[in-house]
Amino acid sequence: MSEPTALPFRDDIVALFPGQGSLSGGAGVLWQSNRFWDLIARVSEAARLDVAELLLTASDQDVVRTDHAQIATFALSLVGWYDLLDQGIRPRYLLGHSLGEFSALVASGLLSLQDGARLIGVRGAAMARAAAATEGSMVALMGGDDGARDALEGLHDVWIANINGTGQIVVSGTRAGLDDLLERHKELGWRRATPLFVGGAFHSPLMAPAQLELDKALASVTWGSTESILISNVDAHVHTSADEWRELLSRQLTSPVQYLDAVLAVPDSVTTTIEMPPSGVLNGLTKRIRTFASQYAPASFAELREINL
Repeated sequence: MSEPTALPFRDDIVALFPGQGSLSGGAGVLWQSNRFWDLIARVSEAARLDVAELLLTASDQDVVRTDHAQIATFALSLVGWYDLLDQGIRPRYLLGHSLGEFSALVASGLLSLQDGARLIGVRGAAMARAAAATEGSMVALMGGDDGARDALEGLHDVWIANINGTGQIVVSGTRAGLDDLLERHKELGWRRATPLFVGGAFHSPLMAPAQLELDKALASVTWGSTESILISNVDAHVHTSADEWRELLSRQLTSPVQYLDAVLAVPDSVTTTIEMPPSGVLNGLTKRIRTFASQYAPASFAELREINL
């Protein structure tokens, strides 16, 4: 497998690494490149799960499971990353959404593929257990202003989970808390509220038990070094040290994903975005936040090969 250090950086490109909500059944079918698909077997071995089956034959219902979706998304994103490197393109800037931060850390060299897969295995299973302990879910809210966001602070058992754009956020909560929100969202200032088909109330205090399990796994990781520039979901700042990322990955489980601010933190000198598979969601969000000269969200290995930069 090609090493990232074999290529010069492209300082004008940011690579986007999606979270588990981007995955659907059969997402890997069009990404079975001859050279890097063997990475899936390595991830499967580290995670003790047949990731190829999840990516090729599993249904949408099967892959929505948190412990399945996370490892499958992680693996497919890195297949796309190594395909991109093989094409001679190595973005300097890396930005992941939630789970995607683990993919970005492996791409940067701070985490090994094996440690990344192991951490995702622990994270996904721990989050699934936390979700089973307290029934909760997530709701996407659209068309609100700062006042509408402030109004959410007065709700019981509802927390802001993702800030994906201006007037576009996702909240997590208990079933009762979200039912109350769905009934009252217009009076709170939101034009639309859409329940999401997810496995739990992610990025909220309900994930605290999972945070404790992930902390134990993070303590055993051997970290590398990097010359990549990674922007954190937690605070939308650049972080490059292992000690910083150990804390950030822990905090991320119970903190909102600050995707809006993270995209705005990418320097104006970056003119191109390339979203790793399973692609499309982050490309759409990013377009609504700011304008880049070129944005790519290849849906297949063949489409990625058509990128000419």
